[in-house]
Amino acid sequence: MITLASDFPSPYPAAMRGVICSRTDARIEDIAHDFPRQDVRAAAFWLREVLPYFPPATHCVVVDPGVGTNRAAVVVEAGDHQIVAPDNGVAIPVARELASESDTGESDDSDGFTVWDVDYSDDETASNTFHGRDVFAPAAADVHDADSVGEIDRCARTDEWVDLTFPEPEVSESSARGEVLVVDGFGNVITNVPGGTVADRDSVRVGGESVPVRDAYAALDVGERLVTVGSHGNVEFAVNQGRGDDAFGLDVGDDVRLEW
Repeated sequence: MITLASDFPSPYPAAMRGVICSRTDARIEDIAHDFPRQDVRAAAFWLREVLPYFPPATHCVVVDPGVGTNRAAVVVEAGDHQIVAPDNGVAIPVARELASESDTGESDDSDGFTVWDVDYSDDETASNTFHGRDVFAPAAADVHDADSVGEIDRCARTDEWVDLTFPEPEVSESSARGEVLVVDGFGNVITNVPGGTVADRDSVRVGGESVPVRDAYAALDVGERLVTVGSHGNVEFAVNQGRGDDAFGLDVGDDVRLEW
């Protein structure tokens, strides 16, 4: 299986699928092509939440604001998965997750995964603006069909790659301070504050106002604000059948503070 994920609008993903289909008989599955445009951290967050649910696969990820520059392309091997992506950190959080889940002890890397540079620069037909089609799609097909990444002439092991980590919250006995990581399509505001901070609480104060803590959106009347723990395990601000980002006045990157 090869999966595709990008921030590309139609019809660009179709061109990537065409390239892959011309090089391999692999089954192709789409993860998403509506990641926030050029938002590497948001894509990294969602990949970490989604890819571990897939069986072993090659994942082609293209959220690439540095396309056409000298940024590298990489293959990250983590457990039984390979992630083909630009070297901007987008593949690293999910690689750590996949490596921790496999935990075979066979990797000699402290992070549990291995990174390879991918070089398709000698392809004179490669566009400077669409490496998804001309670099990452063919690389994903080659990686999928190879017995190992090391046997691919265009790949070379590297110890230098761009890291990406999510900010750590500050949690005390009476409060938690964090940051909005992403806002999903429903308008739910997902923070980096661990869900355990609101467990067993009936309410918390957000911006000085008391907000109920509930396990389900529908536990309150339609239009009511709430704090809950999402499927990702983090605190999120939401509205039953409404948009939490509008109701709380929050956007990606904003600071948040909960008190109790």
